[in-house]
Amino acid sequence: MRRSSDAGKIVFRIILLLVCAALAGYFVYSRGSRRAVAGLEEPVQTEAEGTVKLHHDGYNIILTYRAAYETDALVVHKKNYSSGLTGYLAPVDLALAWGDVAAYNTKIDFHWSQSGRWYFWNVDSYEELAPVGDESDVTRQSANTHIIPANGSVRRKIKRIRRGDRVKLKGYLVDMDAENSKGDKRWWHTSLVRTDMGDGSCEVMYVTDAEIVK
Repeated sequence: MRRSSDAGKIVFRIILLLVCAALAGYFVYSRGSRRAVAGLEEPVQTEAEGTVKLHHDGYNIILTYRAAYETDALVVHKKNYSSGLTGYLAPVDLALAWGDVAAYNTKIDFHWSQSGRWYFWNVDSYEELAPVGDESDVTRQSANTHIIPANGSVRRKIKRIRRGDRVKLKGYLVDMDAENSKGDKRWWHTSLVRTDMGDGSCEVMYVTDAEIVK
């Protein structure tokens, strides 16, 4: 009986180790990995007109096109959101980089993070930034982008994106304005330049096509 009990404990421990390894592997996979990609040009932005009308949770929502927008960029961080109207519209924020910031993302020890629909970065020493320039150059070659999927197919693709992926996104920079029957108004307006900082500096992108580049 003791041998059988000992054997059972060994089997249990093996199963537990396998489960822990699988969970650890999934966690690492879902987080993605740090990566650098050279040769990524800055986003292409052109004039555009149009609107999209949506309805959710009692709100009539209008997305107004401010510009057509295409980007081929490196995902340096990703953050999922689910609460509120903006969580429904834009379930994912992507911190994107291109140019020298993307090219030196492994040589420079950037500390990327996202919270509260913002993105943040830091380095241990600003001398590290020499290959890309200075703080303004990092700002110019990176962006926190609120992703509004145009349909279910795009939403599923966006959900699969991980840190370290190179992605191609097409769509529009939009202003979001919403109002319900009680007169409660919500708004979320996009940045139209890559050089701004602070409140209102994030890109709000209505994504019509998304591709993960291998």
